[in-house]
Amino acid sequence: MTDSATSDSAASDPADPGSAFQFCLLHEDAGCRARRSTFATPHGAVELPAFMPVGTQGTVKGLTADQLQATAAQMVLGNTYHLSLRPGERIVEELGGLHAFMRWDGPILTDSGGFQIFSLAQMTRISEEGAAFRSHIDGRLVNLTPEQAISIQEALGSDVAMVLDHVVALPNSPEALRDAMQRTVRWARRCREAARRADQAQFGIVQGGLEEGLRIECAERLVELDFAGYAVGGLSVGETPEEMYRVLKFTVPALPRNKPRYLMGVGRPQDLLAAIAEGIDLFDCVMPTRNGRNALAFTDRGNLRLRNRRHERDPRPLEEGCPCAACRHSRGYLRHLFMAGEMLGPILLSIHNLTYYQRLLAGARAAIVENRFNDFRQDKMRAWGGQAADFDQEA
Repeated sequence: MTDSATSDSAASDPADPGSAFQFCLLHEDAGCRARRSTFATPHGAVELPAFMPVGTQGTVKGLTADQLQATAAQMVLGNTYHLSLRPGERIVEELGGLHAFMRWDGPILTDSGGFQIFSLAQMTRISEEGAAFRSHIDGRLVNLTPEQAISIQEALGSDVAMVLDHVVALPNSPEALRDAMQRTVRWARRCREAARRADQAQFGIVQGGLEEGLRIECAERLVELDFAGYAVGGLSVGETPEEMYRVLKFTVPALPRNKPRYLMGVGRPQDLLAAIAEGIDLFDCVMPTRNGRNALAFTDRGNLRLRNRRHERDPRPLEEGCPCAACRHSRGYLRHLFMAGEMLGPILLSIHNLTYYQRLLAGARAAIVENRFNDFRQDKMRAWGGQAADFDQEA
């Protein structure tokens, strides 16, 4: 089935970016909910489904913007909380905004700081006004309200700003999940009302834990606010992969068909493919770079742990046919870099892993258009050894 849909246009209204942002649904796979679409932004169009490398502090760790572009990354993620603490959003603004600051001319999405409220929970106090917590850098008190979260992101100048949400750990009590969900909706409304930039889109975030009723209620109330896109948040925080997949099955259908859908903080290659099959368009995760820094490479035959002695004399590249800079070298050389403590090792494996993720998503896009995504996914799982739990096979 082929279809198309574009967003309404009202560029004069800061709450509705209009022609600066256009979502176009190109094709839906005949065998599942997987979608092929594009999302146009002021800094270029993103071909969906897509994976965003995480550049929390204005950098994808260890990589220059040119190296990042060479991986075929289209859009990167920055973080409101971290950039507001160091160097401060006003300094970034004075230096031309986040695009100029990090010399990245493609689209940028900024997370609002909601996940930091969760991850710093022991130092955080939540009220209706916002979150108060101690800086992890110098211990000073930080107050983050929905209005401040948007003000910071507008100063940073990202293409997409995430609303401030209330994330809680899983499993949790029904009362805690409902309270966080309802607060997320109230904060989302305040974020919507605080918007001033016509060249920045806002995405709402669906919360509600593992509860179907809460997730659907949250989605329906956020849809009433008419955001430019919608994220599924509050996952990958303690639940099993099977529980996450179950949540996607009933949450994604409650989101608009003609807007981008973003699964936050996920994940493993098999999780990306499972989520795409449910209709998710956009992802981010630190997994490819964090694992790269720790000598683990993703390949179509499973993981390679480069510190293993078996690679010491191996002349092969990490993966035949991979165009990345790391695959110009032998496995033996890459292992040597890690054993010698050379910084080039983590850089090259980060480049390889990001390239692998981009190749995986490019393959998914092609498969969707040809109505063969289910076969594509099954082929990948077989090649990985079918290890859906830990993706830990040695190639």
